[in-house]
Amino acid sequence: MNDLTTDQAEHALAALRYQTAARDLEHIVRNIAARYIVQQVPLSWRLLHAIEAEALADLGFASRHDAIMLGLFQRPSELPYPESDETVDFGTSTALPAVFAFAVSAYEEAARRTAQSSSEDTPLKRARAWGD
Repeated sequence: MNDLTTDQAEHALAALRYQTAARDLEHIVRNIAARYIVQQVPLSWRLLHAIEAEALADLGFASRHDAIMLGLFQRPSELPYPESDETVDFGTSTALPAVFAFAVSAYEEAARRTAQSSSEDTPLKRARAWGD
């Protein structure tokens, strides 16, 4: 019984460590992506790979998490992605490497905010029963 409790505690601790590392990496990726979003640089495959490389090489991230945890966020080499200047398009796929998912999410949120603010900037037109 004691082994079961110990295994459950270790599993819970590992899950917590993973969640902490994922939040940390997401914060790093969002900060990197924000630099490009502010400059209105479109998210190309080449930029996505650059964001991934910079995020995974972040010394703070590496110092806060052990090598095994860092390895969990490395993109498997069996998952090749283009390295071109074409705009990123994953279609309806939701199975993305963590860094890619965080960067795409940051870009999508920025696009939504831009669309929302531009729709708020246009004056509201009052509807009239008799037309314009």
